[in-house]
Amino acid sequence: MNNLFVYCEIEDGTIADVSLELLTKGRSLANQLKCRLEAVVIGNKLEGVEKQIMPYGADKLHLFDDNRLYPYTSLPHTSIMVNLFKEEKPQVCLMGATVIGRDLGPRVSSALKSGLTADCTSLEIGTHEDKKQGKTYENLLYQIRPAFGGNIVATIINPEQRPQMATVREGVMKKEILDENYQGEVISYDVNKYVADTDFIVKIIDRHIEKARHNVKGAPIIISGGYGVGSKDNFQLLFDLAKVLNAEVGASRAAVDAGFCDHDRQIGQTGLTVRPKLYIACGISGQIQHIAGMQESSIIISINNDSTAPINSIADYVITGAIEDVIPKMIKYYKKNSK
Repeated sequence: MNNLFVYCEIEDGTIADVSLELLTKGRSLANQLKCRLEAVVIGNKLEGVEKQIMPYGADKLHLFDDNRLYPYTSLPHTSIMVNLFKEEKPQVCLMGATVIGRDLGPRVSSALKSGLTADCTSLEIGTHEDKKQGKTYENLLYQIRPAFGGNIVATIINPEQRPQMATVREGVMKKEILDENYQGEVISYDVNKYVADTDFIVKIIDRHIEKARHNVKGAPIIISGGYGVGSKDNFQLLFDLAKVLNAEVGASRAAVDAGFCDHDRQIGQTGLTVRPKLYIACGISGQIQHIAGMQESSIIISINNDSTAPINSIADYVITGAIEDVIPKMIKYYKKNSK
């Protein structure tokens, strides 16, 4: 009762990275709340899935295993979550801001009249004082996300309704194993007690998933370009540098909108969240929407004509100059010194 739940997505028998990231964050939040961390997995052929989840600190795993539950469809998954939550009455529920999470989260929160904050960039536990009503609320979930086009960072709370629900995009939280031998309780459910036959009215006959062409998210070095790169031709310089450094190329939304780079390379609030060892920002001004997607990089180098560009304030090193002058020199001297 009143524990913290994480809905864990599964694809081809593997728990999604975003779910493991949320288990890591959930363990930390549950410790602060002095409650249990519980995971929910809904799918088919789930034998042994606890070996993927328990090392992240889950105290209990709720399993719903049925061949009708995979691939994901909206109605049965919603019924299971809603009916389970009516029984368990969690105080917090976290989901990934994925295609599935963005479909399931609003359905569950609407049915339970609990509210939901989407695309959070941070989650904290804190207190809220309602001076009008003279009430103080303890141990609330601070659901933190950029708002008004990224011009402010909003902290959203839900004092009364439960569960407090939030979705978080992949890569925002760190994934970290707590204990390889962590032991938790596994409970398997009779799916028919939670789902009506009419929920299975939609059946997936065939499904095609196109895998990403690039591995920008997992790259240790990223060369990223913004609108300041100037043109699609100049963007090729970033690919030339990336080839030398065995890196991947990313882009800001402005560069993507200008047609300089493909959308699947976009980094930022509406794109990918990355944590490379080295992030080289070329011609990127550093709006909060972009910074939200790369500020956890270990080392940040900014290359920009504008010495006062906002991104320079978070960069470890700043190179002031034109992309077309600086990058060829970087390639030349890297090749020279790496022989």
